[in-house]
Amino acid sequence: MIKNIISGIKAYFGAFGLISKLKLWKYFIIPMIISFITAIAIFTSAYGLSDNVGAFISKIWFWDWGKETFTTISTFIGGLFIIVIGLVLFKHIIMALSAPFMSPVSEKIEAHLTGNTQHTHRNTSFIQQLWRGIRINGRNLLMELLLTIPILLLKFIPVVNIFSTILLFLVQAYYAGFGNMDYTLERHFKYQESTSFVRKHRGLAIGNGIVFILFLLVPVIGVIFVLPLSVTAATIKTVEALQTKSNLPNA
Repeated sequence: MIKNIISGIKAYFGAFGLISKLKLWKYFIIPMIISFITAIAIFTSAYGLSDNVGAFISKIWFWDWGKETFTTISTFIGGLFIIVIGLVLFKHIIMALSAPFMSPVSEKIEAHLTGNTQHTHRNTSFIQQLWRGIRINGRNLLMELLLTIPILLLKFIPVVNIFSTILLFLVQAYYAGFGNMDYTLERHFKYQESTSFVRKHRGLAIGNGIVFILFLLVPVIGVIFVLPLSVTAATIKTVEALQTKSNLPNA
């Protein structure tokens, strides 16, 4: 799986050039606007809620001794909790709403990579692509929250919290990569088939998602360019995986 993770990361190196070569930037205008507006809405709300969550957590400590220390830790955990949940919501919202715009881009990249301009895959409409995006990302959001909340609680345990940070990052990365890969998979597989495919290629999903999450840490620029580059990188590796399984012709 490590090899696939590295492969998923390396795909980003050719993403910018491929977008420019195929003249795809115009297709990313609306998704980039969606990303920017969503980021402002979510992280503005998160900033205002962090102190409230920290104060709520601190109330579970009934004793006077250590109260100040626990309150400080609670404020930090509360802020971290809001940031993580904000990231989870952000990526699933933008990937769901951008599905009708990202799928055609993914299709053009696939045609370029395979040399196959004949539409032999599943034909889906704008509404179907949007509904598919909402369904996939809604499912992934639920699954990710079920995993994320218990991991965040491990932050209260010394030493263990170090490993929980790594685990939390990998979970975030997996579901980000999952969403990016599905823009290609939706043309070839139905819902359940796509989830099975990503599980078998979880390394590629994690590798793609690692860079996706790191992009979000770059102010403004990261939020704007995260979708174009991550979707392009995911399409490259997903098409390769499909070709390996003889589902697609080689160029």
